[in-house]
Amino acid sequence: MIRASLTAVALTALALIAAPAAQAQVEWRPLGEGPVEWTPLGAGEAAQGQRPEGPQMSTGTQAVLRGLDKVSGEVEDLPVAVGDTVTFGRLSVALTACRYPADNPASDAFAFLTISDTRSDERVFQGWMIGSSPALNALDHPRYDIWVLSCS
Repeated sequence: MIRASLTAVALTALALIAAPAAQAQVEWRPLGEGPVEWTPLGAGEAAQGQRPEGPQMSTGTQAVLRGLDKVSGEVEDLPVAVGDTVTFGRLSVALTACRYPADNPASDAFAFLTISDTRSDERVFQGWMIGSSPALNALDHPRYDIWVLSCS
């Protein structure tokens, strides 16, 4: 009896997993006074051939990063120009690009960083860091933490 119930549960779970993804991604859009109609997500934009526009971005010449040594508690702001490299503890931080919204420069900052550990000569991070969401793509290091404050 218990085995039959577990088999039924397993089969139901497999059926849900195997369901097409398109059926799971629907958006509720009531149209007019009539019955509710369901359309796939993004079908309206895709049908018109348009993509949503984001804010206009400006390219900065330097960024301000903040470094934290988790062991000593030392915090330091690191100004770095695009194309330059700064050192924080045993980390080497190279800034490749820095961008910010043109209409509101203080609102956010996007920096492409390459961070290497000088002791092991190993790259520990490479990618875009976002000032407003530092945990979205963060440096994963046992001793140090670095994040973007601003671009200018």
